[in-house]
Order: sequence, then structure tokens, then C-alpha cells
Amino acid sequence: MKELICITCPRGCHLKVDDENGYKVTGNSCPRGEVYGVNELRNPTRVVTSTVRTDSAETPRCPVKTNGAIPKGKMFEAMELLDGVVLKTPAPLGEVVIKNLFDTGIDFVTCKAVE
Repeated sequence: MKELICITCPRGCHLKVDDENGYKVTGNSCPRGEVYGVNELRNPTRVVTSTVRTDSAETPRCPVKTNGAIPKGKMFEAMELLDGVVLKTPAPLGEVVIKNLFDTGIDFVTCKAVE
């Protein structure tokens, strides 16, 4: 039996996931908690947020994030990929910075327009 705190919403339900009996989840207040509990034990994923350098003296860094969740074990590898990126400006909101991370179909995109 594993104990988790659900991060799907601000409620923060205290979940118990029975990984020995078909991943039965208890303690959730909504169906999203059950999905989170099962996924967290089978294949944990996270949205990654960071910044990248730009070629702009006015705005030397631009916030970026993945446009979906990637495998948790790939987070540090994804961050290392951002080290070599220098964003050419102007860059609109939502511009793809790194496409198709680890063949997941998930991209790093800008979270702010940079002029």
C-alpha cells in the first residue's frame, strides 16, 4: 500500500493506492484522484517549467514549459536540452522551442512573447 497526496487540484486528497490488488485507490474526493494515484505508481509524469536564454538584451531569458506531461525520469534530461537553446527574437507566445521531446509528441513552448 502506497500513500500519496493528490496534486490534481488544490484539495490535496490523501490517497492510498493498493499496488498489490489492481491499484485500488481510496481517499480520493473525485475521479481525477483515482486516475492520478494509478498513473503515479505505474508511469509518473510531470509538466516541466524552466527558462531559456534569448538573443535579446532587454529580455535575456524567456519562460518555457512542456505542453504536456513527460515521463518523470526524463525531467533532468529535458532540462539539459534547454541549456544549449538560445531563442531568437521576436518570439511569440507558444512558439515551439524544442519539438517532440523523447518521441513523446510533447514540445517545450514559450510562455511569454518576447519582442
